[in-house]
Amino acid sequence: MNRVMLIGRLTTKPELRYTTSNIPFTRFAIAVDRNFSSRDGQRETDFINIIVWRKQAENVCNFLDKGRLVAIDGRIQTGSYDDKDGNKRYTTDVVADNVQFLESKNQVQSRNETSGPSPYDYQTEAPSVNVEDDPFADFGDSVSIDDDFLE
Repeated sequence: MNRVMLIGRLTTKPELRYTTSNIPFTRFAIAVDRNFSSRDGQRETDFINIIVWRKQAENVCNFLDKGRLVAIDGRIQTGSYDDKDGNKRYTTDVVADNVQFLESKNQVQSRNETSGPSPYDYQTEAPSVNVEDDPFADFGDSVSIDDDFLE
């Protein structure tokens, strides 16, 4: 079984992109706090790469912004490719089957007005992978997951 459920905040504003087959997708990272503190009492955070496909990717890009709280339900996907210098690179991503928006715009505005800078401001954008260079981009047929499948 390969299932993962995460709750975290977006580290960047998602950008909509398209494969060579014109399928919409977006890649972004979420910051997920660990359940324990370090020796100095600080909570550590993991930054997890997320991939979202098709209509859900369009919705994520249209309605979410940096710092928004989301729940992700999906699966872990690993892969590898050779970079332009011939080095083997390995990837680990969560492919989201479902993205739940956990805050309204009003909640975000209220939070931004009462607090200072976000602790996620220092995080850089999720690493991008050029889909044209991705050896798995044209692997097999596309998979369509719709709500009828769950019933």
